[in-house]
Amino acid sequence: MGSQETTVITTLGLDGSSLPRKAISLVRWGLGIAGASSLILGLLITFWPERTAMVLAIFFGVHFLIAGVGYVVVSFLGRSASTGARVLSFVLGALFAGAGVVIMANPADSARVLGIFIGVYVGLLWLIEGIVTLIQIKDAPSRVWGLFFGVISVLAGIALLTSPMWGAALLFMIAGIVMIPMGIIQLVRAFTFGRRARG
Repeated sequence: MGSQETTVITTLGLDGSSLPRKAISLVRWGLGIAGASSLILGLLITFWPERTAMVLAIFFGVHFLIAGVGYVVVSFLGRSASTGARVLSFVLGALFAGAGVVIMANPADSARVLGIFIGVYVGLLWLIEGIVTLIQIKDAPSRVWGLFFGVISVLAGIALLTSPMWGAALLFMIAGIVMIPMGIIQLVRAFTFGRRARG
């Protein structure tokens, strides 16, 4: 019973032969849309990284602007909320909307700032993860692998912190390259999923 549940829940282990036609069709559509978007985004990142980064920055700007307008509207319409909550909602909305306008007005600079932020963030994560691994190495089942992982993580974190923009660009490119085969695999699964299903 447990193994059957795992087969149904996990995406790669999903057995199309045990599903009705409607469910198979929905899974195919889901895999197809996810695969196509992954493939397209991977190609855009790989071959046009700067323009793709600018477009992503614009999407962030639009999202911030919409969220900001939403918070401002809530601050005026939420009469049941306290005055302090409404003022905070207005301030938050104004900040979101302002950030959205700034990002959309300067998408190239905003993409760079976003890249630096991501580089610093990931660098800090890797540095802390490496330090924690090295501190806990005495409890690891394999101290050699723990030491190796900890040192690599610390070095990668330091490298990203010293040059966050370069690191973010490298991570962006790796993500784009990885997304291409992932998208192709999902598209293949979309076309082949459930072919052995009973009519």
